[in-house]
Amino acid sequence: MTSLINKAATAAKPHSSHAAGPGGRSLRHAVGHFLWRFLWHHGRGWLSTLLLVLAWYLASATGYLSARALPGPDRILIRAWQLTLDGTLPQALWVSLSRVFWGALLGMAVGLTAGLIAGFSRLGEDMLDKPMQMIRTIPFTALVPLFILWFGIDELPKILLVALGVMVPLYVNTFGGIRNVDIKLVEVARVARMSRVAIAFQVLLPAALPTLLLGLRFALALGWIAIIVGETVGANSGIGFLLTSARQFVRTDVMLVCVCLYALLGLFTDYLVRLLEKWLLCWRVVYAG
Repeated sequence: MTSLINKAATAAKPHSSHAAGPGGRSLRHAVGHFLWRFLWHHGRGWLSTLLLVLAWYLASATGYLSARALPGPDRILIRAWQLTLDGTLPQALWVSLSRVFWGALLGMAVGLTAGLIAGFSRLGEDMLDKPMQMIRTIPFTALVPLFILWFGIDELPKILLVALGVMVPLYVNTFGGIRNVDIKLVEVARVARMSRVAIAFQVLLPAALPTLLLGLRFALALGWIAIIVGETVGANSGIGFLLTSARQFVRTDVMLVCVCLYALLGLFTDYLVRLLEKWLLCWRVVYAG
């Protein structure tokens, strides 16, 4: 009886292994294929950046780049971790983020309102467009000493500098987006006897939304540039102040930590606007490459 059971078990083993083998291989193949597609779809945008960082690391590790002039990415990460542990980097990041947040809110409110007024009305264009175009050509470095003279060295001049950087590109793109709407859409709305307010907010504004959101992307990028300029002159806190202090003591690693942090923050804000764009413009079907 025991020998019969052993023979049956021996005969069943190849069959069970044969049954499980192809199924296991197909499952592993499906999981691997899914992971590959996921990484390729979501990670290929980082491929060029990773190659640049790898080339940077190899040049630094082989001694081709001087550690004093341009430390490797590994040393930058170590320094960033040390600054995080002692609280220097989180405190500076919080200060800069709060300045950009309030300045961007103010700049978006003014720029969007001015763009809507100038775009919807010729009188509004005559009143607002010339001053905005003149402000657009003034560099931040020319305004910093004036803002310090007028508003002191507290938070207000830095917030206003960010607001100015956000306001102008948002105004230009809002105004341009409204004025580039197809006139046939407005004529159809007039035939349907829509009021001027309804035409403005139900026809012109939705049609100008793609250009407006593109302007928001440029505006937030300029907001970060404005805070860099504002914090490197007349500041005692923030990432720009940390960058200036590192420059005075020739701490190249700390300077690069600040520069990389600015780059990542700009990339993050651009990503947020892209998400907003996908949500607001989900009805559009456009060419995606």
